[in-house]
Amino acid sequence: MALIDDIQKTLKESGVGGWLFYDHHRRDPLAYRILRFDPGRTPTRRWFYFIPAAGEPVAIVHRIEPNMLNALPGKRREYASWQSMRQALQETLSTAGTIALQWSEHCAIPYVSLVDGGMVDLIRSLGVEIVSSADLVQFFEARWTDDQLAMHIEAGKRVDAVRRAAFTRISEALKSQTRIDEYQVAQLIREAFRADGLFTDHGPIVAVNANASNPHYEPDASLTSPVRPGDLVLIDMWAKLDKPDAVYYDITWTGYCGADIPSDIQNVFEIVAGARDAAVAFIQDGIRDNKDLRGFMVDDVARGHIREQEYEQYFVHRTGHSIGSDVHGTGANMDNLESHDTRRIIPRTCFSIEPGVYLERFGIRSEVNVYVGEREALVTGEKQEALLRL
Repeated sequence: MALIDDIQKTLKESGVGGWLFYDHHRRDPLAYRILRFDPGRTPTRRWFYFIPAAGEPVAIVHRIEPNMLNALPGKRREYASWQSMRQALQETLSTAGTIALQWSEHCAIPYVSLVDGGMVDLIRSLGVEIVSSADLVQFFEARWTDDQLAMHIEAGKRVDAVRRAAFTRISEALKSQTRIDEYQVAQLIREAFRADGLFTDHGPIVAVNANASNPHYEPDASLTSPVRPGDLVLIDMWAKLDKPDAVYYDITWTGYCGADIPSDIQNVFEIVAGARDAAVAFIQDGIRDNKDLRGFMVDDVARGHIREQEYEQYFVHRTGHSIGSDVHGTGANMDNLESHDTRRIIPRTCFSIEPGVYLERFGIRSEVNVYVGEREALVTGEKQEALLRL
């Protein structure tokens, strides 16, 4: 099986003795996606699948559900009692030394911290050293195919067109003195997504003034503010082609409802855009020069720029997140605030760069997507260079 060969090759290169997959009641969706199998039913008993760096994989299943891992290659071991389960694990892992597990120290990377603490205690009690599978997960889960990159680029073209139309609609309503509110704009965007063959599972964010200072604000029919002259409007929108294996495109733009932009709003926009551009340049230079880049390093660059302008206390989230078939993917996040993400930035992955400053009266965020190739990194869509005048 080519997948097993690829995993074993990567384990050897990483110096890890093996990768242990474990699940109960589908608590670890990564296991099924990475191993590319679906048992067809929810496991009601614990199963284990161990891929050593060398040698034959081992499946450990309960006697009540002996066929749970039949789709996977390797030897089979069955258990019934908890004692026999422990013995099977002991014998299977005894020579591995170090194993990777869907776990991260101090839950630093919650996307990967899926194995419960009790199971971690059990594995450690067998004399096995545990390391996080976070980098392995990224390698086998977060890298894009050429087709996925092409679908992302196409989604970007369609989403950017919807974004332009949404801001134009706001501008037209203001000029004609027609009432328009956040929820109406959000509905227009969702309708346009459906008409253009795009899918999203929630959103978008359309936020006016102080609402834009809530990074995850979403209007609904009962919670919406009108858009009026003198308002700042933030739109954060994400979607992917409505096709199998498609990946997301995710952007945030802001505009001011008037010709003369207040100096405080203009100043914050320039600070945020500067942080965004500094982070992108850091990535592009590092990839070109074949440097070892980590997620936390990128966050440090963007946050450092905002700190120099004395607005760091108003930048309350990470600089960026991995993007994949889920809008928040399983690759490296650009984060040294919410977590200390030490994962390497590897080729064929994509993530957002979206610094923000959130004041009491208004908030501004500017978001682009960055795709990393073998020796270059590129912004995959349009980039906002100036505040829109609506």
